[in-house]
Amino acid sequence: MIACDCEVCTSTDKKDNRLRSSILVQSNNTTLVVDTTPDFRYQMLRAGVIKMDGVIYTHPHKDHIAGLDDIRAFNYFNEAAVNVYANAMTQKALRNEFHYVFAEHKYPGIPDIVLNDIDNDLFMVGDIPVLPIKVWHLHMPVLGFRFGNFTYITDANRIDDAEKEKIKGSEILVLNALRHKKHISHFTLQEAIDLADELAIPQAYFTHISHQLGKHADVESPFTRSIAFDMQQLFLP
Repeated sequence: MIACDCEVCTSTDKKDNRLRSSILVQSNNTTLVVDTTPDFRYQMLRAGVIKMDGVIYTHPHKDHIAGLDDIRAFNYFNEAAVNVYANAMTQKALRNEFHYVFAEHKYPGIPDIVLNDIDNDLFMVGDIPVLPIKVWHLHMPVLGFRFGNFTYITDANRIDDAEKEKIKGSEILVLNALRHKKHISHFTLQEAIDLADELAIPQAYFTHISHQLGKHADVESPFTRSIAFDMQQLFLP
């Protein structure tokens, strides 16, 4: 059973509607998503997305990969396979969780994807350059990503100095901030604020927020940077 704060669950403030964390990134020619959450289908419908050029994965936890099956809708509309970008650890989990997608004899209508290996090197999805940033989710390495002047990091509680250098100079940072109380594998809100200040990021947004943080309006008053969201649509030049 998952404990939750009913005041958050029943809040009429749309900023308290906390779905699982993902982002949509678009240029004039390319559309990609970072992570396919259990809410992936709803998020795509809500954002009106009809084209998908790529999916990039941060790590293999279920709340970040569970929506992969709904890629099939984009296969239908785009009449093409969708490129999926993941490291070896995440690819192993995808093959286990969605074994039918990778079967030798595929059932008609299953998701059609092309797996692409990524590590710590810059890569391209269409015309969008993507720079991986390795962060730590306790002992698990997780990939954050920088897109131009924007950096996205979820599920982390530690970032090595060399990787922080990749973030510096970003104008916008999205960072996980689970709750106020110390957590074993996520930044707290104060830790996330401190990191954004340390890196001198002009604008920071906080995501992967639990109900334990409380309602957005209550949290926002002392922390003006704090904005709860599950998917931010980003348009790149």
